Amino acid sequence: MENAKDYYKVLGVSKTATPDEIKKAFRRLAMKYHPDKNKGDRAAEERFKEINEAYAVLSDPEKKKQYDTFGSSEFNRRYTQEDIFRNFDFGDIFQEFGIGGKGGARAWRVSFGGRPGGVGSFDDLISQIFSQGTGGVGEGYEKADRFASARPGEDITLEIPLSPREMSEGCEKRLAFDAGGLEERISVKIPPGVGPGKKIRVAGKGGVGAGGIRGDLYLVVRPQVDSRFRVNGLDLEIDQPISFSSACLGGEIEVPTAFGGSVRLKIPPGTGPGKKLRIKGKGLPDGKGGSGNQYVRLMVDVPKRLTVAQKELVLKLQNEGL
Repeated sequence: MENAKDYYKVLGVSKTATPDEIKKAFRRLAMKYHPDKNKGDRAAEERFKEINEAYAVLSDPEKKKQYDTFGSSEFNRRYTQEDIFRNFDFGDIFQEFGIGGKGGARAWRVSFGGRPGGVGSFDDLISQIFSQGTGGVGEGYEKADRFASARPGEDITLEIPLSPREMSEGCEKRLAFDAGGLEERISVKIPPGVGPGKKIRVAGKGGVGAGGIRGDLYLVVRPQVDSRFRVNGLDLEIDQPISFSSACLGGEIEVPTAFGGSVRLKIPPGTGPGKKLRIKGKGLPDGKGGSGNQYVRLMVDVPKRLTVAQKELVLKLQNEGL
């Protein structure tokens, strides 16, 4: 299949289609390209693959959101076939086609990920259906049925808050969580340079399934920054007060960073309120070896109370036209 395709056009629905409309369109097309009606037809086989791929994305709220946000080309660069069909329930498809009941469908989900029964990908699975038809059960289905009682548990997704330094330099985190009734305590190494929203997979630490087989744990990185900072994409922003004299004459200030410590910045003479200064590379990692920046918004500090001497000086400035 092509890497980039319009899943809405594949199913013949609009981008505003409801979940029910998407499901109805999928069922109609799936029955049209039913393996029993198109046995050995390569064109129908390819169309059937496209239909299922489109439905696997558009029927999943999170994948649909990502697809709508990034577009087809970028989505298919971010998501592999395994990602697209992960946790996709083949039950409806196989039950309609009369293949092995619900247990058999779940067994095929195991086969897709782990290759028992010789099925290594969704393409392999569909090819077997079209070559064998759905009226009888071939060797692949027999093997799949044997695995039906040993299916993995559900995957678990958790957010993991990380400071900018932890995201940039990497760290080790100790986590405690409920894995479907099982109290789990693990230590996870976070690689350096992880970006916001990055998923870190910990194999075999998800929910417990039949036969004791466990799903996977996915940790989604969430930036955790000091309340003084604002997060804007990969950039961090902070407000820094300066005196009226520094705004007029220029000077130097110490500015804290989200990584700890501070840096010295020069204030150019004649700086107006709201001017932003950049500290390059002190933002959040982008997951590709780069990072955002820190921006310092200068705020002129106007005192509410003046001493007698200060008031006299301000009056002199006022008389001079300042």
